[in-house]
Amino acid sequence: MATKLLASALRQTLNKTPASSSLHRRLSTAAALTTAPPSQNDEAMTIKGLKISARPLYLDMQATSPVDPRVLDAMLPYYLARYGNPHSRTHLYGWESDQAVETARSQIADLIGASPKEIVFTSGATESNNISVKGVMKFYKEKKRHVVTTQTEHKCVLDSCRHLQQEGFEVTYLPVGNDGIVDLEKLRGSIRPDTGLVSVMAVNNEIGVIQPMEEIGKICREFNVPFHTDAAQALGKIPVDVDRWNVSLMSLSGHKIYGPKGVGALYMRRRPRIRVEAQMNGGGQERGIRSGTVPTPLVVGMGAACELAKKEMGYDEERIRGLQERLLNGVRAKLDGVVVNGSVERRYAGNLNLSFAYVEGESLLMGLKDVAVSSGSACTSASLEPSYVLRALGVDEDMAHTSIRFGIGRFTTEEEIDRAVELTVQQVDKLREMSPLYEMVKEGIDIKQIQWSQH
Repeated sequence: MATKLLASALRQTLNKTPASSSLHRRLSTAAALTTAPPSQNDEAMTIKGLKISARPLYLDMQATSPVDPRVLDAMLPYYLARYGNPHSRTHLYGWESDQAVETARSQIADLIGASPKEIVFTSGATESNNISVKGVMKFYKEKKRHVVTTQTEHKCVLDSCRHLQQEGFEVTYLPVGNDGIVDLEKLRGSIRPDTGLVSVMAVNNEIGVIQPMEEIGKICREFNVPFHTDAAQALGKIPVDVDRWNVSLMSLSGHKIYGPKGVGALYMRRRPRIRVEAQMNGGGQERGIRSGTVPTPLVVGMGAACELAKKEMGYDEERIRGLQERLLNGVRAKLDGVVVNGSVERRYAGNLNLSFAYVEGESLLMGLKDVAVSSGSACTSASLEPSYVLRALGVDEDMAHTSIRFGIGRFTTEEEIDRAVELTVQQVDKLREMSPLYEMVKEGIDIKQIQWSQH
């Protein structure tokens, strides 16, 4: 009955959709539900004290990506009709859900060159990172007391390492170069006989740089040390191969690849076998590593997203690279003092982190209310400290405060990029007109040589 009601609602929506909506990418019946009626978009709304006339352009793909309508199509039956618990072994509902979970496991494994038996489902990359860092070190705690990671890791990896330090483990936080890439010789020199894990993020979530994964994997193999990587931002965007990278553990996320939120996966190598201490106790699901009922619709969605990513990765990468160049060239053609943070050569094209000289980052972000972007600084939180990632790169504090991360994805259009360029240029020009520092620079004064005094 519910399926019939949904189908009826979809037909009504499709019939009411105006002709202009044909411009939208028609991928499935679910796509019809993503197009809001024009009257809703015309109404101004006030959120957090800001009056917004329409929904902003979305350029924050590193935070989360929209669900691909084809992914939603794959998920819907497991909400409406095939809603069985995949761990129920006595009836059809459980069997078909279990089969769907195993299919998704194979789809994820296929994208990273792994065996389905090496995939463990979790609630997301944060949980996978916690299981990897804490789980490995606690399992081998009698012999291994040292972890090596980098200063630019995701917060959940750094916090997991700090948690281990409180329990008596030692952690080496490797610095990175000005381009955000780890120094391989420093990595090699930091490994000790009691090193139990090396953890390096594949693609940085803030600046998009791609670490030399194969080279790091070779060093870890040489010293027989397990290698963990947070690949949440790499999955489906760059080629990932667990054997070529020689990773023992890999953290994955569903909502960064046009899948649903609330689901992730952990790759755990079987040969040579890596062992972890479970961080959650319960019914022993997922081979006892992650207890709790596996959410079939979410898992199916992540599997479908991985299958689509494998088919379309090449096309997506080429198209996104073109949009990134359009954005960067458009901004630089009209503004000076624009700096790309992180390596230009070794980076994922969909992540463009820019700093704008002589502009206050908080003001720039608030002025760009018609573009959904993130700031590299922590200006949206209670802290006004600049991004720890940019500071690790050696970026000056004033430039670190002015960084904006533009995230480009599968559904980003050229029109959205052009509009983002226009709004960014307008806002930077407006703020620079009010900046006495910019006036001094235009007059040829080197502001770094000025000796400021307090009154």
